[in-house]
Amino acid sequence: MKYLAMLRPAQWLKNLMIYFPPFLGGTILTPGVWRVGLLPFAAFCLAASFTYLVNDICDRENDLHHPVKKNRPIPSGSVSVRTAFVVSLVLLGSALWLATEVSGTFLLLLAGYLVVSVSYSLRLKEIPVLDLFCISSGFLFRLEAGGVAFGITVSQWLFLSVFLLSLFLSTGKRLGELNALGENAGQHRKSLMRYPDGFLELALSLTGAAVLVTYTIYVVARPSLVYTVLLCCFGLLRFMFRVKAGMGGDPTESLLKDRQLLVVSILWASAFFWIVYR
Repeated sequence: MKYLAMLRPAQWLKNLMIYFPPFLGGTILTPGVWRVGLLPFAAFCLAASFTYLVNDICDRENDLHHPVKKNRPIPSGSVSVRTAFVVSLVLLGSALWLATEVSGTFLLLLAGYLVVSVSYSLRLKEIPVLDLFCISSGFLFRLEAGGVAFGITVSQWLFLSVFLLSLFLSTGKRLGELNALGENAGQHRKSLMRYPDGFLELALSLTGAAVLVTYTIYVVARPSLVYTVLLCCFGLLRFMFRVKAGMGGDPTESLLKDRQLLVVSILWASAFFWIVYR
C-alpha cells in the first residue's frame, strides 16, 4: 500500500485533461475514441508519478515540517530513497516507451512536461510567480497532448481558459499552504515567504475573474452553453471560499473532499454533455 501511495494515484485525475479536446469538441462518443486515449492517459499517469517521486525525494527534508506531507512514504522513511529512485526510473522508461507508441509530437510534449516538472522540483519551485507558471504548464502540456493524440486542434480560447484556470488553482494551492503553515511556511517552502503580503490573494481574485471572462468567450459561440457559466462561477467562488476559510487549496483534494465542488463539477460536465451531444 505504501508503494501505491507514493505514486499518488489520486492525482491521476489531472490526466483526464487528455480527454478534454474530444469531450469539448463533441467527438467523445465516436467509436474507438476511448481506446485511442488509453495509451496517452497511461503515459501521463506514469510520467506524473515519476515527477511526484522526484519531488518527494528532493523535498523529503522540507516535507518533515508539513503536517500532512511528513506522513508520505519517502519523508516518513517507510520507503527508502534508493527504492524510490529505482521505481522512478522504471516509471520514466515506461512513460517514454508508451509515448513513442502514440506519436513523435506526443513524445515531445510529454518530454517537455517532464523537463519542466523536474526543473521545478530541483530549483524553480523556490522562485515566486515562476513556480505558479511551472505548475500551470503541466495542464497545458496535457491539453495539447490530448489534442495531438486525438487529432484535434485546441482553440485559442480553450488554451487560455485552461491556462488561467490552472494558474488560479496553483495560486489557491500556494495560498492554502501559506495559511495552513503560518510562520513555519518558510521551513517547508522558501518561495512562500518571498511573496509580498496580499499578493497571492490578489492573484487568486485576478486569475479567477480572467477564467470567467475567457470561458464565457469560449462558450458564447454556442448560446446554450452560456448557462454553464453560472456553474463555472459557482465553482470558482467555492474554491476561493475554501482557500480563504483555511479548508485547504489542493485542487484534487478539494474536488474529492468538498461535496459542493464535486456536485457542481458533475453538473457542469453533465450540462455540457447534454447540450453538445443531445
